[in-house]
Amino acid sequence: MATFPSSSSGFAFILLFLMTLLSSLIVSHQQPLLDSTEQDSVYEVLSSINSAIPWRTLFPDDLCLSAPHGIVCDYFFEQPNYVSSTLPQTAHVTELNFGYVSDYTPNPPCSPNSTLNSLLFTSFKYLRKLFFYKCFTETTVVVPNVSSSSFGANLEELVFVENPTLVGSLSGIIGNFTNLRRLVLTGNGVSGNIPDRIGDLVNIEEITLSRNHLTGNVPFSLSKLKKLRILDLSQNHFDGNVPESIGNLSQILKLDLSFNGFFGKIPYSLVNLQILEFLDLSFNRFGNFGVPLFLGEMPRLKEMYFSGNLLGGHIPEIWEKLGGISGIGFSDMGLVGKIPPSMGVYLRNLCYLRLDNNKLEGEVPEELWFLEFVNEINLENNNLSGRIPLSATFTAKVDEKFKLQGNSGLCIDEGFGSSKNEGSLEKLKLCNKSDIPNPVLFKEYNSVSSLSSVQVLSSPHGLITLGFYFLLLWYVQR
Repeated sequence: MATFPSSSSGFAFILLFLMTLLSSLIVSHQQPLLDSTEQDSVYEVLSSINSAIPWRTLFPDDLCLSAPHGIVCDYFFEQPNYVSSTLPQTAHVTELNFGYVSDYTPNPPCSPNSTLNSLLFTSFKYLRKLFFYKCFTETTVVVPNVSSSSFGANLEELVFVENPTLVGSLSGIIGNFTNLRRLVLTGNGVSGNIPDRIGDLVNIEEITLSRNHLTGNVPFSLSKLKKLRILDLSQNHFDGNVPESIGNLSQILKLDLSFNGFFGKIPYSLVNLQILEFLDLSFNRFGNFGVPLFLGEMPRLKEMYFSGNLLGGHIPEIWEKLGGISGIGFSDMGLVGKIPPSMGVYLRNLCYLRLDNNKLEGEVPEELWFLEFVNEINLENNNLSGRIPLSATFTAKVDEKFKLQGNSGLCIDEGFGSSKNEGSLEKLKLCNKSDIPNPVLFKEYNSVSSLSSVQVLSSPHGLITLGFYFLLLWYVQR
């Protein structure tokens, strides 16, 4: 006859069974460890970035569970195990961020002798982001040639910022990056042309190559990048014409080609960039074609900068549909004529306006003084003239934010201005009486309310009328 354990021993048996089951469940769901070979590669890379820090001692455990900030892992399901009908997980490094940025992003700090370890491009096949900030500043480091390797198959962000001793060709680092979304190489020593195969980065959303030593033309292949949102090629040595094909980048929000050697005519195809918000073509060699009129057909623009190009001509009347503009840079462009009052009427969100170092003339439109969000309006070194139409209510605001020096014909009433800054109104000359318009005389009397002082004094009949009026006034007041 079968026997059963007593109630006490039965309870212990059940408890032991549950604990065993729970333990097995915990083990079965435990996160996998980083592969030892991949972990060693991380240590080697960290040592090449800063050998003075004992990385293995400080972080001896699995780096996917306890790692320096900037080393990021993720977990992946491998191919199904048909024997056990399970999907085994594996751990892999997906982000490597180097170079201390701030207390909020305290990535492993780089040393002056940092090097670029070759394991970066062979040991991390799941890598999604590679980031270096101020790592290569003294020791020369050559950009690796990974164009023919399998590196970067899963890479989404490649970022090198402020690494002046990182030198070499851009073509070498454009590899098998079919998933790349951000390519940011700014403030480095990278040189050469932009390779045509940059057009193969079909998923790219940002290309920032500013402040390098790049040369040549803008390749036609850039026009293939239908998802591109940001293109920044500023502060390089590019030249030639900007191709009309750049107008094919219909999703672009920011286009910055400033501080290069581009010349010729600004392409009309830019009008196709209907969601463009930021346009900077300043300090190139575009010339003699005037401010493009098609800008008035780009209603999403918030900032436009053309300073340093001798475009010449007048400031066009294109502002009616550009009410969202907050910044305009039109310095040193050879502009002539008057400042359109319509700029003050329609550009109600304007914060920044530079029209300095041109040949503008006439009065400063009063509409500019009443713009609500102005931080700076620079009108220095033109041929502007006339009285600044100010009242005490607006003096403090205008005095801090308007720069008017270098316009010998401008004047201001006595009592306005201060000495807060170099561009203050106090630097302007005081108006003579001849600069101040004569008021309408005797406005409260119907008999002469329609006559200005100029009209009265310009004819003998007016003088007689004026004399008779004063005689009548004297008689009444006796």
